[in-house]
Amino acid sequence: MSFVANGNRRVEYEISKKLTFALVATLAVSTLTACSLYTGIPGRDGKEKVEEVAHKKANELNIGVSISTMNNPYFVSMNNAIKSMAKEKNTKLTVSDAQNDSATQLNNVQNFISQNVDAILINPVDYDAIVSAIKAANNAHIPVIAMDRGANGGTVLTTVASDNVAAGKMAAQAVEKLVGKNVKVLELSGTPGASATIDRGKGFNSEAKTLGLNILSSQSANFYRTTGLNTTQNMLQSHKDGQAIFAQNDEMALGAAKAVQASGQKIAIFGIDGESETHDAIKAGTMTATIAQQPAKIGEMALQATYDYYQGKKIDHIINSPIYLVDKDNVDEHKW
Repeated sequence: MSFVANGNRRVEYEISKKLTFALVATLAVSTLTACSLYTGIPGRDGKEKVEEVAHKKANELNIGVSISTMNNPYFVSMNNAIKSMAKEKNTKLTVSDAQNDSATQLNNVQNFISQNVDAILINPVDYDAIVSAIKAANNAHIPVIAMDRGANGGTVLTTVASDNVAAGKMAAQAVEKLVGKNVKVLELSGTPGASATIDRGKGFNSEAKTLGLNILSSQSANFYRTTGLNTTQNMLQSHKDGQAIFAQNDEMALGAAKAVQASGQKIAIFGIDGESETHDAIKAGTMTATIAQQPAKIGEMALQATYDYYQGKKIDHIINSPIYLVDKDNVDEHKW
């Protein structure tokens, strides 16, 4: 009887032990699965690749948006489009203005991480400086989408932007088409280190060399209108033989137009962006052309990519927004 009793206890113990191990294993798998589902971008942190994402509806998402500067109609249009779409979908949205300062943008992203948002949409101030912010979001398993400008590191779910190299090339082609061959050009570049500055400059300068355009001087005006005006005034004093000005955005181009008007010279002016005031300037003859982008479309496509991601859909690593040449012949088209 004693042997049987002990045997029963041993059997009960073995069964209990197996059940305990099974429970622990189940909990472990559940925990790993939960972590895997929450991990934003598959394999981005160097660990085992994860194919599943926790599905969430648009009205269940909390999204942070960091805009490089609200002191530019282009980015205001982008932000307004995001806000309008989020309101329609009942998505919680928090927007921050980096005021064209990389340190401020990093702090804004860190605040989003602390708030445990579901995704962060970033329009980077600087191509290099944004990397630490993106890596911080990666470590927190929060997917990041870059808008209008790229980043030199970290992992983003996708970059939604116009092809800025192509825009620069298109601008050089427009100079040759609308002004002529062997034209002497003054260039206003954007914020040093911004991917848009790098790519637009690369596209324009490479195509200018191919076409035989002569770039007399290239100076940064930080994408600002007032700086564009002042920088152009200085450039015109040093290069009175300039025939065209290429500005890497419309704000600088509009500033350049003021400087040219004040100088009394006749110089063709080209920009990139396609803001409303630029269309008016082209119609009035104070600007020659612009390469129109679609900032509202970029914002909408970025937010849609977030929705698609949380529905388990495949997201392209690069999502291109269209660009168009706008001159006096089609000045009423491609507005935003």
